[in-house]
Amino acid sequence: MDLQFLGSGDAFGSGGRFNTCFLVRDGRGGFLIDCGASSMIALRKFGVDPNGVRAIVISHLHGDHFGGLPFFILDAQLVSRRTAPLVIAGPPGLHHRLETAMETFFPGSTRVERRFALDIREMQPRETHGIEGIEVTPYLMRHPCGAPPFALRIEVDGKVLCYSGDTEWVDALAEAARGADLFIAEAYFADKAIKFHLDYATLVAHLPEIGAKRVIVTHMSPDMLSRHATLGGEAAEDGMVVSI
Repeated sequence: MDLQFLGSGDAFGSGGRFNTCFLVRDGRGGFLIDCGASSMIALRKFGVDPNGVRAIVISHLHGDHFGGLPFFILDAQLVSRRTAPLVIAGPPGLHHRLETAMETFFPGSTRVERRFALDIREMQPRETHGIEGIEVTPYLMRHPCGAPPFALRIEVDGKVLCYSGDTEWVDALAEAARGADLFIAEAYFADKAIKFHLDYATLVAHLPEIGAKRVIVTHMSPDMLSRHATLGGEAAEDGMVVSI
């Protein structure tokens, strides 16, 4: 199983990076973790066929994490000519927020008949949800976005990966990532603790209790981008592929 960072940036394109979007290629094809506003551009840049994506799992409802969904859905209908079903799963409130975004960006788009079935699922925290061969357990984080923000623990093909989403440190993050084969963690600043985001120093302090086999940081501010090479550890880059 491979994971490709299609987008590893923050909300503001720091370092010229795309918004958060990770492609996981597993035994059944592929699925996305988050789909930020620039994700269709990233898919085209890295030669990813949108019709090969069977599911999209969303961590939280900020535009740099779910704002690409209206474009993905319209591309599926008008450009890629999708016929296979698509499942989109995320926090409670996803259905209403997605519909609102689509009608804001493309009025009338929610009422057009599609050639493919679109299944929107809202997940509850600490419940394991089966989604197209993926086992997803969300954990509640701390990041105000008008709906519950999640870290995602994902089990697929006998491997466990965890994505922190955006959050300041909460103990539930250690539970979500414990023993994971791959832990993808936000590290917005290097050592500046702020509300609602995770800094690298805090993350490193908790890594022993997490015990993940591999840790890669993402969603970096200009401060962290300028310093991560001297701090050690792995950092994501757009286009980077890792094997799990």
